Amino acid sequence: MSQSEAIDDYSLSRVPQDQRQSMFSILLVRIGALTCISQFLLGAALGYGMTLWDAFLATMFGSIILQVVACVLGIAGAKEGMSTSLLARWSGFGRYGSSIIGLVFAISLTGWFGVQNSVFAEGIDAVTGGKLGFVIASIITGLATTLLVYFGFKWITWTAKITVPLFLIVMGIGVYQVLKNHSLATLATMEPPGPLLTIGAATTMVAGGFIVGCVTTPDMTRFAKSTKDVIWITVIGTFLGELGVNLIAVLMAHAIGSSDVMAIVMQLTGLMGGAIVAFATIKINDINLYSSSLGITNFLSTIFKVQMNRGVLTLILGVIGTVLSIMGILDKFITFLTILGVAIPPIAGIMAIDYFILKRYRSELDASRAKGTLPEYCEKINWIAIFAWIIGFASGLLITWGVQALTSIIVSSLFYYIGMKVKVPQKVITFSKSE
Repeated sequence: MSQSEAIDDYSLSRVPQDQRQSMFSILLVRIGALTCISQFLLGAALGYGMTLWDAFLATMFGSIILQVVACVLGIAGAKEGMSTSLLARWSGFGRYGSSIIGLVFAISLTGWFGVQNSVFAEGIDAVTGGKLGFVIASIITGLATTLLVYFGFKWITWTAKITVPLFLIVMGIGVYQVLKNHSLATLATMEPPGPLLTIGAATTMVAGGFIVGCVTTPDMTRFAKSTKDVIWITVIGTFLGELGVNLIAVLMAHAIGSSDVMAIVMQLTGLMGGAIVAFATIKINDINLYSSSLGITNFLSTIFKVQMNRGVLTLILGVIGTVLSIMGILDKFITFLTILGVAIPPIAGIMAIDYFILKRYRSELDASRAKGTLPEYCEKINWIAIFAWIIGFASGLLITWGVQALTSIIVSSLFYYIGMKVKVPQKVITFSKSE
């Protein structure tokens, strides 16, 4: 495999079996994606408006939704060796529909890159006593992460092996400081210091906080060796990341009386802890940028017939995300969570119904998998899937009771299943590997 092919990282093809990686390597990346500053920010927001028990329930409900989505799509990704946007061609959306999905992922995840890079830069700037400046710090952190992702998934796994343990050490120090200075019983039973959050709203925040990561799970699990590996990766990663980090952040918010996660970390672990935690942000931001590059690669290849190397697109998206962080996208964090919690889940429901229940392309996928190629045929676009996506998104926005993310999944799945049972078969097109 040439250096150019290695950097492209099988963006528009199946990952060969001899390039699959160990369960432990992928699990560390998954844990790294969940044990991060934004998760602390989410947990602190829950703690500021909820009791520990209510926050636990909301986190459990949200985690179950995330686990189901991640596991179902992750298994499909591992079996086919395809990224989410590429798999969507034969899982409901068709050729052009999957390119729209890729574009949506790219926009969303580039935004997440900006969110995380802002936190990263704030931590670095704080460690230097403000001498570096937020803008310069944002440029440095953004470009450093971009260069890492440029070299592909193997570099991401190496980074996780270093940053995940560092983050967990600092988290442990923070927990110790909480237990040392406060009564655990008091923190666990005290009323929230801020305005109350309902369990439904909090569950939507939890599900929305990582729903994009769950829908893009195939981007990661396409490197997994087996279905068993995928199950362990998603179960351990989701519950350790969501429950562990959220509940610790709730205790910290109760102890400090604030939802400002950086203030909590700085007060409990000092500037050095803040620096390590900030650097650990890179382990989620590299995944954001990686999935974004895969999505935009599929979009450009399909819509404009432009075969751009994933590495080159990573550099472009990294610059865009860095600019977004400088513009202050972090201020829109909670609104961003809510929108993502409703807009993205319908995609997962449609793909799962098509791949596991309708199985419209199962024979083509099986035959091409044996040869290590992509199926020869796929639809131009499946309008039933597009309409189901829109209806699921709209229902999630308009139906405010319950968990919006779950509502959008159920509505889109039902609409798609029923629609596909009554629709007239669509025309398919032939495409080659070079397209």
